[in-house]
Amino acid sequence: MELFYAVIFGTMAFVAAGLEFFKPSESQAVNARKDFVAFRLNYVIVYSLMMAGDWLQGPYVYALYQHYGFDRTAIGQLFIAGFGSSLLFGTLVGSLADVSGRKKAALTYVATYTFGCCTKHFNNFYILLVGRLFCGVATSLLYSAFESWLVAEHFKRGFEASWLGTTFSKAVFMGNGLMAIVAGLFAQLLVSNFSLGPVAPFDAAAAVMIAGGLMVLFTWSENYGDSSNKTSLQEQAVKAGKAIIADPKIAMLGAMQSLFEGSMYTFVFLWTPALSPRGETIPHGMIFACFMVSSMAGSALAGSLLSSTSKVRVERYMQAVFGLSAIALFVPVFFHTTTKDTESKAMLGISTSGQIQLVAFCAFEFMVGVFWPSMMKMRSQHVPEEIRSTIINFFRIPLNIFVCLVLYNVGSFPLAVMFGMCSVFLLVCVLCQQRLEYLVRAQGYSPVSPEPEIIAESAKGIEGACTEPEEQIGPGSSQRPIQHQVDDFATGQGGTVHSQAPLSPLPCTMVDDSASQT
Repeated sequence: MELFYAVIFGTMAFVAAGLEFFKPSESQAVNARKDFVAFRLNYVIVYSLMMAGDWLQGPYVYALYQHYGFDRTAIGQLFIAGFGSSLLFGTLVGSLADVSGRKKAALTYVATYTFGCCTKHFNNFYILLVGRLFCGVATSLLYSAFESWLVAEHFKRGFEASWLGTTFSKAVFMGNGLMAIVAGLFAQLLVSNFSLGPVAPFDAAAAVMIAGGLMVLFTWSENYGDSSNKTSLQEQAVKAGKAIIADPKIAMLGAMQSLFEGSMYTFVFLWTPALSPRGETIPHGMIFACFMVSSMAGSALAGSLLSSTSKVRVERYMQAVFGLSAIALFVPVFFHTTTKDTESKAMLGISTSGQIQLVAFCAFEFMVGVFWPSMMKMRSQHVPEEIRSTIINFFRIPLNIFVCLVLYNVGSFPLAVMFGMCSVFLLVCVLCQQRLEYLVRAQGYSPVSPEPEIIAESAKGIEGACTEPEEQIGPGSSQRPIQHQVDDFATGQGGTVHSQAPLSPLPCTMVDDSASQT
């Protein structure tokens, strides 16, 4: 059976490498702009460091709480606190990022997440609870502030709108793919090989995020959503709500983001019982690696589709992405029509039906890799600059509610029902994407570029990387995510998803496929 996993991993690694190596070369205009290449490299490094800090914690969130002796009920309360914090404070911190500055918001992310890591040293429920609240705030900033800064700065510096796609794809390839694998293995090394205990990955995460924060501090200039800096948080939130209602393109983007990410989180909760319904022994770490390399392959394909030389419209190919995702997550429905078969005698390895489902799940992860940079690109085209972070966090409100509901009811419905629900969600995404394409074509939309005189004005201070902008113009963006603690709690084990060897797995495991601390 080990050969089966090796073949899948090797095949997807070959596909990822081939897509990355043979993707279309960038236009001469891009290569001629050394300032853009340096700008893109800076952002990809910062984003990768921030995501590495996030991924380092994922394997051992549940394991640490278990190590401290908390029962499943108490651990569940800690997990829900993180999602509840993101739900309650997400829109607030998004508005603060637009009004007070995206660079400040990025540094606030580092501060709040680092504080959350520090609380992991204390075996006290209430201190850990406070840490989870801070981590929830940090998650909202991670999903909005960094990409909002990128898009505003990109246009402020006068770069072409078509160049944004390559930045998104490279950031996702490194931060959500390669860093996920490296961070998971490094966290395992600290805990298992060096015997530093389950708190060590959190210390490493804090160090990595501080390093990224120093890069932000010394190499990023400040930019704002509302350049007047006088809009109140309430006015900012009202303005974002009105924009979503008034512009159906924004509403379609929000619906697709919530439905796709909701399906993705549900998949994270359910893939382990789907692959081992009778307690079959499966290598969670190897399967996680297969998922991550599949996601890397998808982001590599997105890099080609979003390149400045590509003729394929993102609104068109995303319909196929959502459709294929729906098919991939419908495959388990054929194998889990009965409600409970977990009492059967456990098998030694993955069954044939499990192998088929694993291939389908890798196909879904491939689509996830295409989804993130493509969704970022569409948001950069349609979400207003002055309220970008606020709107991005508005989109996360229904998602956080959905995650809390699924987290408490994940065992209440048969697997076939849950996966069927995901497929329906993704088919609705297809319809939303078709509607978005129709609206774009009907309105003759083209990405907004800064006016020449504004470019000239803002370009005066762009020689260095730390210039205070007067105004930024251009469309919006955002990113994946993720779900360490979610699936750690749902799985009931110490985070096998990001590590080859969980600290102390429980009998009923669920490993996560993609991560992000909430």
